[in-house]
Parts: sequence; structure tokens; C-alpha cells
Amino acid sequence: MDLPAPPRSDADVPRWTAELGLPGLVDVHVHFLPERMLDKVWAYFDRAAEHYGMAWPVQYRLSEAERYATLEELGVLRFAPLTYPHKPGMAQWLTGWAGEFADAHPRAVRTATLYPEPSVAGYLGRAVEDGARLVKVHVQIGGFDPRDPLLRDAWGLLADAGIPAVVHCGDGPIPGEHTGLGIFAEVLAAHPELPVVLAHAGMPDFRGALELLDRFPNLVLDTTMVGTAFSERFAPLPPDWPARLAGYPGRIVLGTDFPNIPYPYAEQLAAIHGWAAADERLGRDFLRSVLYEAPARVLGLGTGPLA
Repeated sequence: MDLPAPPRSDADVPRWTAELGLPGLVDVHVHFLPERMLDKVWAYFDRAAEHYGMAWPVQYRLSEAERYATLEELGVLRFAPLTYPHKPGMAQWLTGWAGEFADAHPRAVRTATLYPEPSVAGYLGRAVEDGARLVKVHVQIGGFDPRDPLLRDAWGLLADAGIPAVVHCGDGPIPGEHTGLGIFAEVLAAHPELPVVLAHAGMPDFRGALELLDRFPNLVLDTTMVGTAFSERFAPLPPDWPARLAGYPGRIVLGTDFPNIPYPYAEQLAAIHGWAAADERLGRDFLRSVLYEAPARVLGLGTGPLA
């Protein structure tokens, strides 16, 4: 199969993307947060052995400017800086912060987030009018039911506007009260026009995620943490994963969870490369789609040059 060698390190990523004929990467699942909030997130990961039963050393524990520069060095041309609330009253503030961040950082697209509260359709509608391209929904951390009637108008608004929601609703790394793909499938059934990026490919229920792809044509999967050595310990991929992906062209998009991953960024890319190399129906075209073309479409950037 005509593939370049996979990236050996972060410094090697630009060589790899260039040999694939790509100008760089588009990442739909990156986290930038207000500093005080990020400090609390990192403190949580410092106690990962208590929360998850395993260590989770944050790889890119750097200043905001250094993290942005790292993405530039990796060749990430556009990315979605995702935020997520855990209580009422946070989502509007975080959406405003994310908009300001994107205005100040050319490689970041405007994003929003939501929480089930009476004001949700109002602030989400304003965010869409202001150019939000992706909405983060974290069912596990938010601790809410995505079927909450307070969210009905918000889901409808996004469906009507064609703005995707990147939704963490799977049971990984640990289940929550309202996680599980079956629960969110009810939202998809109620709003069939809603475009959704299923975060972490539904980890750990990868087969269930593929079944949702069959049922809902507006659904795509992101690669966030999927297939890395770290995740394989608690959420191993099915052996036929590459073969199954061949049936869903254009519906797998790059996501990484930068900066909060416990390994170098290049490890995620090498995992994706391994899928492409494992099935002759994937190869170079699959990599170009996952790394650039499909995520660019999700973010409404088209597939033309972004450099």
C-alpha cells in the first residue's frame, strides 16, 4: 500500500501530512478553557487514579500561548476549541469566552456549548448568529439527560441551522447517570436532521456507534483517544475496526482531546494511520478524508485550501 511512514513524533507530523499531500490537519475536538477552569480540570486529572483507576498525566500542561503554538507546529490549520459546563449559568459565559478566544486566535473556529436551562435556546441562537460552527455537549460532565425537555428547542435550533453538536454521551472513560448510546439515540430519532459528531466514537461501545451510523445519516464519529495504547487498555477496538470503517467513507473525523491527552499528539495520528494501513480499501484516501476533508466539512470550512 502506497503510504508514507507513520509519524514517529510530534516533530515528524508535518513530514507525514506533507507526504500525504495535505497542507495540514483539521481537529474538531480540542479543549481551550478559561485558565481557572482549566486548572481545576488538570487537578482532576492529577487524581485520575482515584477517579478512573489509572494515572492520566496531562501531556501538554503548558500556557495558553504555548498550547496554541504547539498546534501551529503540528500543522493544525483549524481546530474547534471546546468548552463544557457542569452546572446552570455556565454555558452562556463559556460560549462567550469561546467566541472571544476564536476572535483572538485565527486557527480556532467559533464554538458554543449548552446546558438544560430556560435560557439555552436564547444564548445558543445568538451564538449561531455570531458564527458558531460547532457546539460541545458533554453529557457525562454536565450530568444531565440529553432528552430533557428544556433542550428540545436547542436541538431543533441546531438541526434547522445545520450546526453540528459534538456530543460526549458514551460510557467512557466511566459511565454517568445519563450516558449510553441508547439514550442519545432517542435525541437523534426525535431530531433526525440534527448533525452530530459522536465524540470518542462512542467509546467503549464502538459497535453500537457503527450501528448508529447506519441509522442516522447526519452522524459522524470522531477519533478522539480511539485506538491509542492508553485507551486500548480499557476500551479496546473490535478486531474488524478497519474493515468496518471502509463502509463509512467521509464519516470519520479527526479529534484528539489536545491538550489533556496522556501521550503525544502523534500517537493518535499513528493509530489512525494503522487503520488505513490495515485495509486496502482505506489507505491514503481515508487518511486525507479523516485528517482534513471530512472535519473541514463538519466545521463548514469546505475542502479548499486553509493554509
